[in-house]
Amino acid sequence: MSLIDTLLIISAFSIWLVLLVNIILVFAGYIGYLRMRLAPLPSKFPFVSILVPAHNEGIVISKTIEALLAFDYPEDKYEIIVINDNSSDNSAELLKRIQEKNQNRFLKVINTNEITGGKGKSNALNIGLKESKGSVIAVYDADNTPEKPALKILVSELIADEKAGAVIGKFRTRNKNASLLTRFINIETLSFQWLSQAGRKMIFNLCTIPGTNYVIRRELIEKIGGWDLEALAEDTEVSFQVYRMKYYINFQPQAVTWEQEPQTFDVWFHQRTRWVKGNVYVILKNLKFLFIKEGRTIRFDLIYFLAIYFLLMFSLIISDATFILSISGVVHIDISGFSNLLWLFAVVLFVVSTFITITTEKGEMTFNNLMIIILMYVVYSQMWLMVAFYGLVVYIWEKITHKKIGWYKTKRYK
Repeated sequence: MSLIDTLLIISAFSIWLVLLVNIILVFAGYIGYLRMRLAPLPSKFPFVSILVPAHNEGIVISKTIEALLAFDYPEDKYEIIVINDNSSDNSAELLKRIQEKNQNRFLKVINTNEITGGKGKSNALNIGLKESKGSVIAVYDADNTPEKPALKILVSELIADEKAGAVIGKFRTRNKNASLLTRFINIETLSFQWLSQAGRKMIFNLCTIPGTNYVIRRELIEKIGGWDLEALAEDTEVSFQVYRMKYYINFQPQAVTWEQEPQTFDVWFHQRTRWVKGNVYVILKNLKFLFIKEGRTIRFDLIYFLAIYFLLMFSLIISDATFILSISGVVHIDISGFSNLLWLFAVVLFVVSTFITITTEKGEMTFNNLMIIILMYVVYSQMWLMVAFYGLVVYIWEKITHKKIGWYKTKRYK
């Protein structure tokens, strides 16, 4: 057997291994979906501080604050703190108008400058935390429009379980029909939540904070010293810290927020590069916990992230490279027929498992979405491969050149 055939077999085995794990998570997530129930409302609601980090979010910030003010939660039991972080647009003016319109509500705006702010989401959240007074901290991104019951549901779940360090809700794509890309993202986010969130919760009692629409106990975030200033994926980093403190993160999909997603390739590529760099940082920072007893609670997640960002990525690169080289006649593959059969089965498994995840959502189980899922395997997976590899290379380069963390702004749309 030639070297190229050996490499192809190894890559095929790796891809299949990740696929099989994901299929197990999908079915576990579906069982979790069938079993999920709402926690009872507490007799007394705790005071909640909602932090909204915002940098040049004038296009969306008004709609977000209006949604937060409309929460079905006792008005005297929550505050909204917007960290308008070194913005150069009209955010400050818009927020001032909202404050004047809602003088009877506790809405605080912190305007930072290039000295105190402009250093990324983690820094903005830490600034807001210092000015907050709630025993429970909630975080919402500036492009979110949560549904009215979302906060009450999240807090109820947190109070009902004393070992719950945080509770996360579900996020939906509010501009899913804007482009083919947003249709891809809509399927991707639904699949991720029912696979990686609900599935991991069922089997391993693990979830990952998604960065928005979540609540966390103030004592925990203070104990870990706030959000890591070097972490672009500050949500994943906090998740690992919560588990290491012997707490859980619960997933309650009935607490829903709607968020705006990238509509063009360049905006998506920029956003996802940041995510890749952030997750690689968290993986490497916590890698030592693979080998010590203290890391037992996060060991599966470390292995899972390593498999996705390293094993799967390089296996897909090998698979794509051998395919291109073989059809161009540069190399000869003796097991081409066998590899094509494996590829076909992989497509079927991907389509079936992904389609199962969207059956949990009203209106998503359509023929059009089935076609989009098939197209995702051919197109979107290659886009992910491109951004994953690029993000890894950029991360290494930025570490070598000691580039400082700043705001990685995602473009918003009216």
